[in-house]
Order: sequence, then structure tokens, then C-alpha cells
Amino acid sequence: MRKTMRPALVAGLTAASALALVLGTPAVSAAAVPAPLAASASSVLGSGGDLASPEKKEIAMELVSSAENSSLDWKKQYSYIEDIGDGRGYTAGIIGFCSGTGDMLELVQAYTNSVPDNPLAKFLPALEKVNGSASHEGLGSAFESAWKEAAATKEFQAAQDSERDRVYFDPAVNQGKSDGLGALGQFIYYDAIVMHGPGTSTDSFGGIRDAALAKAKPPAQGGDETAYLKAFLDARKVVMKKEEAHADTSRVDTEQLVFLNDGNLDLHTPLKWKVYGDPYEIN
Repeated sequence: MRKTMRPALVAGLTAASALALVLGTPAVSAAAVPAPLAASASSVLGSGGDLASPEKKEIAMELVSSAENSSLDWKKQYSYIEDIGDGRGYTAGIIGFCSGTGDMLELVQAYTNSVPDNPLAKFLPALEKVNGSASHEGLGSAFESAWKEAAATKEFQAAQDSERDRVYFDPAVNQGKSDGLGALGQFIYYDAIVMHGPGTSTDSFGGIRDAALAKAKPPAQGGDETAYLKAFLDARKVVMKKEEAHADTSRVDTEQLVFLNDGNLDLHTPLKWKVYGDPYEIN
């Protein structure tokens, strides 16, 4: 069962439209984290490591799934859909796309562009109408069934993977590399953008990063990686505690801080952690 989800990206706008306002680029071209977004593995100045490598990316997916779905089997979440009562309408899929925050709408639009004849296409007008609200108008049980039907296809699974990477994973990893962070730091960024959304408001990923930068410098600016990541996690916890749905900070305290305090900046296995009191491990 999904236990937390990020705030709305920007009220009344789709995720990509909001990003276009933040970055001054076309909505289709980028996700929103503070520039620079383009970085290569060679730009990592701190401990090193690339979360985008297949092995590390799989670890990242499992870590997030432990917090979002109480399971390491993230691939079972393609068909997940429910309203968790957080004011963001439906939460669904591998990363918790929300009908009220724009990213679900963008996902279904992208899926329909590649597969016009699909079970979800007919719900696009309703998704446009409910965007920015908690409403289920025009959706309901028929939409839930259509989501699960689509999720059984490799095409919709690929669409979810693509939107996850475009809006959340790739921008977080690239920003982490630009800041000189290793695989753990890149993951810390990714987990934050999943929960809090991209953008520059104080309760978004960009705002949390700004708060951390006010306290410590990342390796790319000559700072200590561990000290900077602790500042980032401290800033994130402040934001989490402001919202009831995020008040449990165990995904930071008994997961990410455990790895950080162990000096595991490259996110090497084996990994052992707890979220909401439940133990997990990756060997």
C-alpha cells in the first residue's frame, strides 16, 4: 500500500507546463530541477558512482518501492491505482502518477501518442478536467479497470518507465552528478523529487536543495559530500514534517541516513534498512 506522495507540482498546470515556466524551455523538452541538468558520469567530483547504471538503477527502484509500496518488487506496481486520500486524486503506477498533479495526464497523453488505440485514451478529457484537483469526475471504477488493463501491456509499462525517467529519475541523477555527488547522493535527490516533485517552491525538490546549499557546499563547489547530504536531508525533513502525509521521516532516518552514516556514498550492496518500521535488505 502506498503511504506517501509528493505535493502537487504546480496547481492548475501539468507537470511539463510548470517545468517550462521554471526552466524557460518547451514543456516537452525537460523535467524540472535546477540547472544544469545535463551531466555525464565523468562530472562526478565526489565519491563517484552512477545511479543510472543498470545495477544501481535497480537498487534505486527497489529502495523507493520499499517506501512507496512496502515492497521491493517495484515491477508489480504498474497496475497499482487508488485514491490514498491526500487530495491529489488517483495515485497510480510505478512512481505514483497522480490525476491531480498533471503527471498522470502527461503519461496517458504520451502513451496515447504511441498507442492510439488503448484502454485509457477515452479518459483524456476527464483527466484534463480533474487536473489540479482531487476529483474523480469522469473517471471512477471504469478508469481503474482501464488502468489495470493497460498495465498488463508492455507498451504501457514502457510508457511509465519513460515518464518516470524523463520527469524524475534523469533530472535528479543529472543534478546530482553536476553537484559532484556519488550514487547515494543521486539517489537521495531522486527519492526527494519523487515525494516532493520538481520545481523551485520551498516545498519542492528545488526548494529543498536551495535550503541545503544555504547550509553547506556540495563537492562540485569544494564542499564535503557527507556534510552537504546531511544538510539536504535535514532540509527535506523540515518540509516533510509540514505535511501530515509525510510526517513519518523513516525513509530518511532509518534508510538514507543509515547509508550515509555508514559512509556508503557509492550505494554498494549489501544494504539493510527500515521504512515505517519494516525491515528490508538487498544483497
